[in-house]
Amino acid sequence: MSALESIKKLQDQISKSIIGQEQVVNRIIACLISDGNLLLEGLPGLAKTRAINSLAQNMDLGLSRVQFTPDLLPSDITGTEIYQSTGEENFIFQKGPIFNNLILADEINRAPAKVQSALLEAMQERQVTVAGTTYKLPQPFFVMATQNPIEQEGTYPLPEAQMDRFLMHVIVNYPSEAAELEVLRLVRNEEKAESKKEKKEVQKLPKEIVFDARAEVQEVHVSEAIEKYIVALVYATRTPEKYSEDLAKWIDVGCSPRATIALDKVARVQAWLNGRDFVKPEDIQAVIKDIFRHRIVTSFEANALGITKEQIIDELISKVAVA
Repeated sequence: MSALESIKKLQDQISKSIIGQEQVVNRIIACLISDGNLLLEGLPGLAKTRAINSLAQNMDLGLSRVQFTPDLLPSDITGTEIYQSTGEENFIFQKGPIFNNLILADEINRAPAKVQSALLEAMQERQVTVAGTTYKLPQPFFVMATQNPIEQEGTYPLPEAQMDRFLMHVIVNYPSEAAELEVLRLVRNEEKAESKKEKKEVQKLPKEIVFDARAEVQEVHVSEAIEKYIVALVYATRTPEKYSEDLAKWIDVGCSPRATIALDKVARVQAWLNGRDFVKPEDIQAVIKDIFRHRIVTSFEANALGITKEQIIDELISKVAVA
């Protein structure tokens, strides 16, 4: 079985467990292959935690879940040195939950900035430093952070500069009525199987599949016209006055070069998942909202008028021509 077939099979397996959230599943797979990290935002009960659990159940990867709370310390994530009094007396390093392949940072905005920065540093550097010693994190390494858009009292919102470190910011919406009916039946059947102690054998995909997929994505061709289109879209967020009066009024701060790199990476993954070895403008347009959403800072006027970031990105797509 090829890497693409294996990843498609993985996508199908997760989609059977996460009904009505195909886009979320696609973005999780895209981030994993792109070697990036994902921020999921949605109301409670929309299967955000279940999504990464399903990924861990279908792949030979370890999973750690960290529930972010106001009293959490950086050492609760990275680990700490413990004094060993038996035998040879010395300090030994006890690894924290960050030393795993998949990390679920649940409600990341509920912990103080120093805890958030400890996680974000690990995301960026792929290593942690404790008491002057640097420890490498296992590969593949993927962080999926979640946040709840309601109940903002007592939270610590992620600053724009730290949000930029997430490859994508995905909004999770309610499923359709038909999908919710399927969810109801799925959970009922799962509970029935659990009460009868029926265990389904899941054939886990080896982690090497991720590395094979990454190697194949590296070979996906990006033409010069597509490269210029990517740069033009990012540049339009910085010089919106060149494109339209509305954009100039709505955008306060544009995207950083990280957006350019992210758009290139994820568009190549999107093309590869669609069975192509070259990128089309449609691949870029399919993923741009999740890449730009947390990188564009909207103006006071846009917020006052109720202009969403999605509307701004749609306007960008309509104004920026393919080279």
